[in-house]
Amino acid sequence: MIQKKITIKNPTGLHLRPAGVLCREAMKFKSSITFKFKGNTVANAKSVLSVLGACVKSGDEVEFCCEGVDEDEAMEAIIKAVNDGLGE
Repeated sequence: MIQKKITIKNPTGLHLRPAGVLCREAMKFKSSITFKFKGNTVANAKSVLSVLGACVKSGDEVEFCCEGVDEDEAMEAIIKAVNDGLGE
C-alpha cells in the first residue's frame, strides 16, 4: 500500500466532469484506489458518486491510497491526472 498527499489544483474542484476523469483513470488499474479528505472522509476513486460526495474544492489537500498489484503505476497515473487539472 502506498499513500501520497496532493492538492487539488483545478479551479472548480472535483465536480462532475473532473470526477469522471479521475474515475476513468482509476478504473484502468486493478488496485484499490481511495482518498482521504479532511482526515475522516474516505472516497472510492473508482466511483463518481463517492468522489462527488467528498465535496472536494479547489485548493483542498487529499491523500490518495493505492493498494494492489499495480499500485505504483496507479499512483503515478492518478497524481499525473490531478496535476494536469483533471481535464480542465
